[in-house]
Amino acid sequence: MKELMLGNKAFARGLYEAGCQFVSSYPGTPSTEVTEEAALYDEIYCEWAPNEKVAMEAAFGASLAGKRSFCGMKHVGLNVAADPLYTMSYTGVNAGLVICVADDAGMHSSQNEQDSRHHAIAAKLPMLEPSDSAETLAFAKAAYELSEKFDTPVIVKMCTRIAHSQSVVETGERIVPEKSYTKDIAKYVMMPGNAKRRHPIVEERTKALQGFAEITDLNRIENDGKEIGIITSSTSYQYAKEVFGSDASILKLGLVNPLPVQKILDFAKDKKELIVIEELDPIIENHCKVLGLKVTGKDKLPMIDEFSQNLIAKAFGRKVPAGLTLDEQIPVRPPVMCSGCPHRGMFYSLKKNKVTVLGDIGCYTLGAVAPLQTIEMTLCMGASVSAAHGFNKALGSEGEKHTVAVIGDSTFMHSGMTGLANIAYNQSNSTVVILDNSITGMTGHQQNPTTGYNIKGDPAGKIDLESLCHAMGIRRVVVVDPYDLAACDKAIKEELAAEEPSVIISRRPCVLLKYVKHKPSLRVNEEKCRGCKSCMRIGCPSISMKNGKAHVDATLCVGCDVCSQLCAFDAFESTGSEE
Repeated sequence: MKELMLGNKAFARGLYEAGCQFVSSYPGTPSTEVTEEAALYDEIYCEWAPNEKVAMEAAFGASLAGKRSFCGMKHVGLNVAADPLYTMSYTGVNAGLVICVADDAGMHSSQNEQDSRHHAIAAKLPMLEPSDSAETLAFAKAAYELSEKFDTPVIVKMCTRIAHSQSVVETGERIVPEKSYTKDIAKYVMMPGNAKRRHPIVEERTKALQGFAEITDLNRIENDGKEIGIITSSTSYQYAKEVFGSDASILKLGLVNPLPVQKILDFAKDKKELIVIEELDPIIENHCKVLGLKVTGKDKLPMIDEFSQNLIAKAFGRKVPAGLTLDEQIPVRPPVMCSGCPHRGMFYSLKKNKVTVLGDIGCYTLGAVAPLQTIEMTLCMGASVSAAHGFNKALGSEGEKHTVAVIGDSTFMHSGMTGLANIAYNQSNSTVVILDNSITGMTGHQQNPTTGYNIKGDPAGKIDLESLCHAMGIRRVVVVDPYDLAACDKAIKEELAAEEPSVIISRRPCVLLKYVKHKPSLRVNEEKCRGCKSCMRIGCPSISMKNGKAHVDATLCVGCDVCSQLCAFDAFESTGSEE
């Protein structure tokens, strides 16, 4: 049956058809939907793990047991999982193990641009790179065949455009291969003596994969015989076809590690111009140059951001089609926390107290933008807690009395716990604010170990943050409602003044969760409003100024009442109408 599918949905379908039985992932845009879609198949066990390292190790365990397994993440998540990844290259697999890494060229929802092909090269693992949804399904299935044929984990590299665009796929039937577990200490116990004997096996496997790259249909030549030759992969392949049409021959690479040698040399033989089109780093281009080929690539194309048809056309002197423009300029809509976001009250209180705030990865990173402008540092998952410790150790009481780390509940479970353990163990007088909105918010409301529900929404083990912090050696743990500005202010002052490490848990569910019942919206009594703009300081998108008076958009307001706590004239009133 043919169906229009998102790339991520097609990937999940490929897992299903390939007989995958175990999925463990951590949500990260643009990879998240692969696991969410896989969870819709009852035949596949799926879970959200606390972080990518745990997810990959769990998938390895399932593979070891004889079940085809999968692990998904975004590009920065692969950094977290790099430790098991590189050693799994040595151990190999039992049943097939496929890893999806989704790169985010253009940084639509990421703190950096990263080319994950470097991980595949360094770990000496095969990597496939599909260019549409149909290939994504096919490559997921092919990855399992490769994994078991060459005794290796296989990485499938997605990107934002492939993950989140749609094309037609043809679905097939599910086939589940069966393998049994066999004890093999020399293969799976990576103590130095065994690892030393496994490394030559990795090198031999790489040679075998190199030979496979020359003959596989994953790498194919299209429209051969033209004077212009283009070597490309992924979305760049689609753009190249649109821009050059029938004017160029194309070597489309689906297996991007290891890259073929003789196939490229044969393709280049009769070409007067050889072009390499690839997003981010010049990996294919440098490979061609090592082979002695003269190619055009990054001398005309950028090493940053996503490509487009027009960008490529302009770079190579091709006709750029005229675009359509609007007669009126559309106002810019800056990113902002939602109306009623529970993080807003805590950030306002931190700003009011002139606290240095070291931030983390999550939607609360928007606390760095105007008008709150509270967060002063964001590095990576869990870094806020670790950095606060180092910051305070470096500055002593000067830092300890004026600095906090903020981190979400899911991010705290991901990699904040070890930072808190460091604070407790090495005794910096640091304050950590856990922004507990009862969900993994930024990636679209996935469950985590603190919510009490699993990926399917069924009851699951629930970690109690207060008990966990106490168990880690933090004696001072206080819980506040971020809608209560007085309580937030009191907690911040008291915990910063304390002479020991402390944790403030700012707890209120994300306002967008379906089970959260909103209060009636507010309105402004214009006779009482003085136009002082105090309510504008929290940066709520529901509030604006009209004719010198505050105005509440009732379609956005959720009645959180934070704004009324800032008004000295009691100008905010409830509409009294239920949502």
